[in-house]
Amino acid sequence: MASLFALPTLSGAAEMPTIPELARVEADTFTSQRPAPEKRLFRSKAIDRKIESMRDILLRKNPQLWWTFQNCFPNTLDTTVHYSKTEDGDDDTFVITGDIHAMWLRDSAAQVWPYLRYMKDDKDLQRMIRGVIRRQIKSICIDPYANAFNFGPTGSEWQSDYTDMKPELHERKYEIDSLCYPVRLAYEYWLLTGDDTIFDAKWIEAVEKMLQVFRDQQRKRGNRTPYTFARTTSALHDTVSNYGYGHPANPVGLIASFFRPSDDSCVFPFLVPSNFFAVSILRKAATVLDKVNHNDALSAECTALANEVEAALRRYAVVDTPQYGKVYAFEVDGFGSHLLMDDANAPSLLSLPYLTEMSISDPIYQNTRRMIWSHQNPYFFSGKAGEGIGGPHTGYDNVWPMSIIMKALTTTNRSEQEACIAQLLATDAGTGFMHESFNKDNPTKFTRSWFAWANTLFGELVIDVYGR
Repeated sequence: MASLFALPTLSGAAEMPTIPELARVEADTFTSQRPAPEKRLFRSKAIDRKIESMRDILLRKNPQLWWTFQNCFPNTLDTTVHYSKTEDGDDDTFVITGDIHAMWLRDSAAQVWPYLRYMKDDKDLQRMIRGVIRRQIKSICIDPYANAFNFGPTGSEWQSDYTDMKPELHERKYEIDSLCYPVRLAYEYWLLTGDDTIFDAKWIEAVEKMLQVFRDQQRKRGNRTPYTFARTTSALHDTVSNYGYGHPANPVGLIASFFRPSDDSCVFPFLVPSNFFAVSILRKAATVLDKVNHNDALSAECTALANEVEAALRRYAVVDTPQYGKVYAFEVDGFGSHLLMDDANAPSLLSLPYLTEMSISDPIYQNTRRMIWSHQNPYFFSGKAGEGIGGPHTGYDNVWPMSIIMKALTTTNRSEQEACIAQLLATDAGTGFMHESFNKDNPTKFTRSWFAWANTLFGELVIDVYGR
């Protein structure tokens, strides 16, 4: 369980409330694990109505399914969202991941994503999500290489990392997807609300910084880029080789990422799923820049880079295998080396149809899907309790529920979806929540009792399967 404490106050914002702790119960009691209404950090009438509308549907299917859904789906709102107004009256939302009291650009965008479709019925919810976008844009402007931020300029436990740490940063692991998720969220918010006030001068600055990072990390001027990272640690996946510059890359048009979405360092610098994600969000940014900002030059830059990366993916990301035919590699270096695997955290190869425009029926994706959900993927684990994908972040034999959820979200096969949901219910260790990972043979051995992204994502899956 996470310890309880109040986070510091940002100038112009209300003091952040204490984080409610999540209780643990045995599965057969089915007592709601939501905090009491007065202790919930953010309350949405639209979300509460949606939860109630699912009650009879899910109870008829399985009482445990209903119990777990109503615990998980609102978990981000109940326990991680801190909404306030800035001194100038703008919306501002700080979203922690759960038991880590910092705001990851990736996690915060993913945590509120399933609530977007309910904004039209709840203006407070819309303002809260708008506040997430506003804070994310400002955070990118502080440092586009950072993955996680503090509530204010307080410093963090990683202040001694060998990189250009600022007091606003919780961690400075450069990951392509940290720049992609905020654009995905902002674009969808705009489509659903028509609110283009989020696309102001700060948005332009954030896009320019993102483009500069992506260009620098194409390594066209060499492997010694403006960013380096090293950490004093015994975990190899928590630091970067070659004095902080990482594995060499051949400048073939792809974008290097020092770290994966799991916050583990890359083996080869061109992380394929994150490059696919970058293509998608660069085109979304180009659309906004064209239609809202009327910035033809910057829009054209985004489109040109997207086209360049997409062409490079076609040439360098596809590997011909004897067992599965053509598949997407997980990482490549542009010299011919490639890594065939998948990691549980998204963007992953498995998650591409969920995060990008890739079709589920894409034949290379389908070949890749079969490969990564098998023991040909070194991080696929199966045992007495269940099966799925893990990664170095949690080590051998630990399956991430997120991988099982993504498997269900990237298929149209109802039987496969329901089998995934049944496995998720069977591996929650009686807590009524999803975890970061569980042991393939014993789900009572799990990591992170409070992981809001996985909880809310499970809720999204249940609604997609049973509540549309």
